[in-house]
Amino acid sequence: MADTPRATPVSFSEFDPISTAAWQQRISRDLKGADPASLEWHTPEGLVVQPFYHREALEALPATEAPTSTSRDWLNLPTYTVGAADKGHTAIDRAADALTRGADGAYFELTDAAAFDVAYLHEKLPLATSYVGYSIRLGAVSFVERLLATGTPTLRGFLRFDPVTDHSPDLAHQLAELRTVLTLTKAMPEFRALTLNGAFFANRGGTVTQQIGFVLAAAATYLEQLPSADVTVQQVAAALQVQVALNPNYFFEIAKLRALRRLWATLLHAFGLPADLAPALPIFAVTSTWSQTTLDPHTNLLRVTTETMAAVLGGATAVSVAPFDRIYQSPNEFSSRLARNLPVILREEAGLNRVADPAAGSYYLETITDQLAREAWALFQRVEAAEGLPAALGMVLQELHAVAQSQFQRIAAGEQVIVGTNRFQNSQEHFDYNPKRLLRSKDFDSTRAAYPSEVLRLATALHFQRREKKRRRAAVVLLGTHTNQLILESFLRLLPLQERLALKASHPEGTLSVLFSTPEAATLMYATPDQFGHFARVVCRVPVDEPDFIPPTLLTADLATMQEAVTLFGFKEFNVEGYSTEDVLARLQGRR
Repeated sequence: MADTPRATPVSFSEFDPISTAAWQQRISRDLKGADPASLEWHTPEGLVVQPFYHREALEALPATEAPTSTSRDWLNLPTYTVGAADKGHTAIDRAADALTRGADGAYFELTDAAAFDVAYLHEKLPLATSYVGYSIRLGAVSFVERLLATGTPTLRGFLRFDPVTDHSPDLAHQLAELRTVLTLTKAMPEFRALTLNGAFFANRGGTVTQQIGFVLAAAATYLEQLPSADVTVQQVAAALQVQVALNPNYFFEIAKLRALRRLWATLLHAFGLPADLAPALPIFAVTSTWSQTTLDPHTNLLRVTTETMAAVLGGATAVSVAPFDRIYQSPNEFSSRLARNLPVILREEAGLNRVADPAAGSYYLETITDQLAREAWALFQRVEAAEGLPAALGMVLQELHAVAQSQFQRIAAGEQVIVGTNRFQNSQEHFDYNPKRLLRSKDFDSTRAAYPSEVLRLATALHFQRREKKRRRAAVVLLGTHTNQLILESFLRLLPLQERLALKASHPEGTLSVLFSTPEAATLMYATPDQFGHFARVVCRVPVDEPDFIPPTLLTADLATMQEAVTLFGFKEFNVEGYSTEDVLARLQGRR
């Protein structure tokens, strides 16, 4: 149009460009003699993150671009857990309702796939038009055949059946089942029949590089072992999807997804497959269990917000946000609605679906994407050199355990912060649940980062409950294998340096940490697994020859019985020179 104003180029030619060296000189001057290296961040992945990045950082990176999702949009898939022997009607009804309230589909985690009522599912969510994901451990062929027996000509969604990552028994049989499933669904372009359980590694505290490297190792196993006369390697690749779990480290989680896509192209190339399959890799991102806490639980709302934003900006094709109270509450409308609406807000109000790969070009993100990709590929090669998965499973689990224990140590020392749990606690918190019932529950997730801090807080809360004092009852709580050492480190952090260095504590190897709570005092103790097992049988009145008995986390009885049993089975008190365990607990709880 003639009357349309011509755009004027925006430039700031009057400002000279500043080099990285010039910025570094200015930083050194502003630090007034302090070492600039003190501003560097050393991450659990072993990376060194600089305090600033400049455009010159991009020049040092390879020309390879991280492929992004082919779509700017993503699916909002609430998760519904269906227990053993449950037909799933309640979960299906909730999913159908959610589709009218902002959800784009549903994801069912099935404990017992054979019991799940697929006919009722098809009635409420027509399978030809509804996007539905399923997670199962066994019986993949019969489950898919039941889905198809509803009369559905084609399925939309995905199946997470990953016997390699989930350590399923009889792997050869499970791989044969997967081949049949791929054959049944290979003409269904909107159904991914082979979703990898990458969330397994994130939910056990794995570093970002471990999560990527171990997922690639699982994918390589399927690409190597699944092809047959009926299934080509290209069909295996086309059926693959990756489920990842996101933690609160915002920029690293964005970079994780971008690095995964980059390495996916490299992996496909290694199997002689076209790289253009890599951008089409669906990534199903879920908020992690590892970062959730029962203490000051509304902070979980903030965690899942940054996690979901990272998933979207990193290029996830579907997201699932967990309710903030899922660790300690049954599904309820309030928390489910908040979880369901979060992706809706990010799409409809924040507009995060308006542009593809908005993270591209960031000096910082491009640099850590490249670093994570390099480190993850090196780890993948190390697993492959150990004969891949599942042969290297022992090494994988051992490395995950070591990293998780390192995080527990940093949390105990205050070096890694969990807001509301080990820092910035709510001292006036009133629990919306029964701590005793939660600690006794077999479903209470003890694999999370916050668990050692939680179990101490919840157990000592029981000690100070008025009703326990009135009844003259006592409790013994199993805290874990290394919890007393973590408690010691947390306690020492509160003391002056000179006193901290002078203190000692005994920490017998191979023992369990327990808390013995009476109306008068709470005492930290040690016990061997055998001691605790015999003690639990006596308190629970379980015969010695009962083979399937699993000692509960929380044991209660009358005070006299508990005192006698603790003495009889030789529990040893936790000792810190100059402080009783009551002093230690009181100081940690801010009562002294």
